[in-house]
Amino acid sequence: MSSDKDSKSQKGKDTTLSGPELQKLYRLMVTTRALDDRGLALQRQGRIGFYLQSTGQEASHLGSAAALKDSDWLFPAYRQPGILLLRQVPIEKIICEWFGNGGDTSKGRQMPVHYSFRQANFVSISSPIGTQLTQAAGAGMAARIRGDDTVFMTYCGDGGTSSNDFHTGLNFAAVYKAPVVFVVENNGWAISVPSSKQTCSTSMAIKADAYGMPGVQVDGNDILAVYQASQEAVARARRGDGPTLIETVTYRMASHSSSDDAARYRDAKEYENWKKKDPITRFQLYLKGKKLWNEAFEKDCVEGAKAAIQTAVNAAEAQPNPPVDSLFDDVYMNLTPQLKEQREHLRDLVAKGSIGADIGAFPL
Repeated sequence: MSSDKDSKSQKGKDTTLSGPELQKLYRLMVTTRALDDRGLALQRQGRIGFYLQSTGQEASHLGSAAALKDSDWLFPAYRQPGILLLRQVPIEKIICEWFGNGGDTSKGRQMPVHYSFRQANFVSISSPIGTQLTQAAGAGMAARIRGDDTVFMTYCGDGGTSSNDFHTGLNFAAVYKAPVVFVVENNGWAISVPSSKQTCSTSMAIKADAYGMPGVQVDGNDILAVYQASQEAVARARRGDGPTLIETVTYRMASHSSSDDAARYRDAKEYENWKKKDPITRFQLYLKGKKLWNEAFEKDCVEGAKAAIQTAVNAAEAQPNPPVDSLFDDVYMNLTPQLKEQREHLRDLVAKGSIGADIGAFPL
């Protein structure tokens, strides 16, 4: 299913989502974009050390994750922040992670934008490319052994398909019929490497053939098309029929991260062409055709998102840094004598002012 420029559903099909559900998805897309804009602004202002945007890919990850139950698990890459909003993670907790402060679930130990939220069944993002694919496959294999009906969804970019973990994850999941949905967000670029230099395959979806699982290519800027393809893959996994590979063809509108400048390697015309395919604008046209969108609704979405984010930023910036001796938490269930001694020594140094000064934001 795909909502075209005339706000109609292609192939005579329409979504099973209700009007309020469609409006909720739109609000989540708008909030995700606003969150990205504010995150990059904070980094440019020197208030956080690093940020990584998902601008242009909101339909891809929200449309796919919306097909899951809340009890299903997500093994994300690092360009799916909207899923946290979908899973009702408080915006303040998301922003605390950027600052790495005392309110950060990871206690300041992770890079910014490398979230981990157990309450949302959202497994920690890792910087190494592709590691989440094998993790999801293993979790899916375990669920199948236990007889659970849980489904596991994992993400990577086009660059991630060149990782060892892509082969390992898909191979194991297929052989053991693990209930996993692999979503490859083909956004055109792996930092500065274009998809054309990433693979000689005609698509990313066709790679599924070699592993003995279905491969589906879908318009990643059409949230309804992504949702339908994901619904089918999730249902297949839950039935016990094994994994599916979904390729969402989308575009990375922003640079790779706040440390990158895409203008140095990307054609401006390519960017402008994809900008016309903005997934939020596209979905807006669809909702307008369904009489589910108007200027008042848009204003409520935009201003509501900005207000919620501002409140969360204020609260996050007021949080202190994690206690220095929290370094020793979560290392062992029971601290060893050596670690206890080191902790006391560190506390003594902090008390004397010899260590513990604010060293600033994450240095990227």
